[in-house]
Amino acid sequence: MLGTSARQRREMRKIVFLALNLMLALFLVIILLGVTMGVTGFSDKMLGSVINEEMRQMRTALAQTIRDPVELENTLKIKERELIALHGLDRPWYWRLPGDYKRIFTLNLGEAKTIRSFDGSSNISDIILDRLPNTLILMLTSFLIVFFAAVALGAKLAVKAGSGFDRAITALSAVSFATPAWWLGILLILVFGYYLNVLPAGGMYGIPPPEGTLPRLFDVFKHAILPILALVMVMLGGYLYSIRNVTLKIAQEDFVRYAKARGFSERRIILRYILRPAAPLILTGFAFGLIASISGSILTETVFKWPGMGLLYKEAVLGAPDEGLIIALTAIYTMFYVIARLVLEALYVWLDPRIRT
Repeated sequence: MLGTSARQRREMRKIVFLALNLMLALFLVIILLGVTMGVTGFSDKMLGSVINEEMRQMRTALAQTIRDPVELENTLKIKERELIALHGLDRPWYWRLPGDYKRIFTLNLGEAKTIRSFDGSSNISDIILDRLPNTLILMLTSFLIVFFAAVALGAKLAVKAGSGFDRAITALSAVSFATPAWWLGILLILVFGYYLNVLPAGGMYGIPPPEGTLPRLFDVFKHAILPILALVMVMLGGYLYSIRNVTLKIAQEDFVRYAKARGFSERRIILRYILRPAAPLILTGFAFGLIASISGSILTETVFKWPGMGLLYKEAVLGAPDEGLIIALTAIYTMFYVIARLVLEALYVWLDPRIRT
């Protein structure tokens, strides 16, 4: 018991140490992001656009009370100088860094220009918090389906390498990997949304949205079927082929041959002797693939008009450019990446006994 307790304490210390390292990495990434924005002048442009938007609104408001054009312009110049001083544009960019970092770490990301949250708020944090769950619904569901399907089929192909089943699935994987998600999404909309008319063609809710929790959840489920199906069909091929190659190398090791010689069942060989050693590589690919899919979901969400972060990014870039919202979304995606690294490092310690030593 004492030995086990000491080993558990060592593992816990290692996990805590890795967590602190990755939190430090997140902190340094945000520091470098602020410095890069300042050095390149992007911070000045972003604040300049914020001031221009505030001046436009102020001009509209003051024009209702000040009829003299000269007096109006003089008042606006005074207000503009006050805003420049308030935002720190009258000083070098590095003077603004402490305030910028405080806003980032407290998630005080500022106000959006034209985009609003579902309840009408212009606060960037509220807008992102509205859209983030929608993206996670789409991406996590499709990734869980792909994960279990790719792991099960990939390991099965590894023990049946060279068979007709292996060649057929490998060919289908190549087709799946080469198919653009947006093209497949349009095809699914045409078939199931218009010709067969059995599933909604886009959006997240019907018009008008149904009343009640259960009808609303069922409505979301119906609207999510086509985008999830498109994502699964496109992602499955690449991950299936990758897992097949990883597990194929392990399936040729001596300890796997020994397990086969002892007459162990195929299920036991796959689970214990093939998937367990391959788990770190498999989880690494899936974790980073999930983060890449969340940050690259712009086209899929645009095709299906799914109100997630990908569609929000497209609206922030292609509408009236909303620099503050773009920077906030980029920072959120960076945090996702670092959090994925943190989870992976903790899982490595649990999955691979060699790391524990």
